Amino acid sequence: MYPTRNEAMRLLEEAEKMNPGPWGDHSRTVAHCAECIAAKSGLDAEKAYVVGLLHDIGRRFGKRHLGHVSDGYSYMMSLGYDEPARVCLTHSFNGKSIDGYVGNFDTTDEETELIKTELDKIELDEYDKLIQLCDSIGGAEGVMDIIDRMSDVKRRYGYYDPEKWDTNLGLKDYFEQKMGEDIYIVVDKDNYKPSK
Repeated sequence: MYPTRNEAMRLLEEAEKMNPGPWGDHSRTVAHCAECIAAKSGLDAEKAYVVGLLHDIGRRFGKRHLGHVSDGYSYMMSLGYDEPARVCLTHSFNGKSIDGYVGNFDTTDEETELIKTELDKIELDEYDKLIQLCDSIGGAEGVMDIIDRMSDVKRRYGYYDPEKWDTNLGLKDYFEQKMGEDIYIVVDKDNYKPSK
């Protein structure tokens, strides 16, 4: 269960008013990439766009790190949108372990337990993997080279989990093989710019 594209766009715009920042355009870039790759990979491009657009929706509640994961999950579940809720949870953990999170652990004990408990129930599917990949190439100004994007995150936080780094590169290879095309051509890396 997930909202229409128009409803998802409305939810993002509303959230940006509550907590303005580059995360909104990053979300648009992730959605664009997810839609393009899904269309070439035999996945539902509309679903990919919507869950990509809403993967960081927890940021509507303020400047949090790990907290945006539990905030997004709880918010989407409260609206009855279990598919975006799932991606709010899985996009930061491609090893399904909370230990690989890049950023500050600013969750309460209850929020941390919620993330761990719900993650344990999930077997990562193609959409989870797709948004993890798109999150690692989606910048606020447009599509980034995956190494540049991960290096930027490492620079900002002082750390990037090596296993997560390798997994992201593996996801890039996986989807390129699935499509039979270069990922940056598929997502129009050189020309795409996010806009409302």
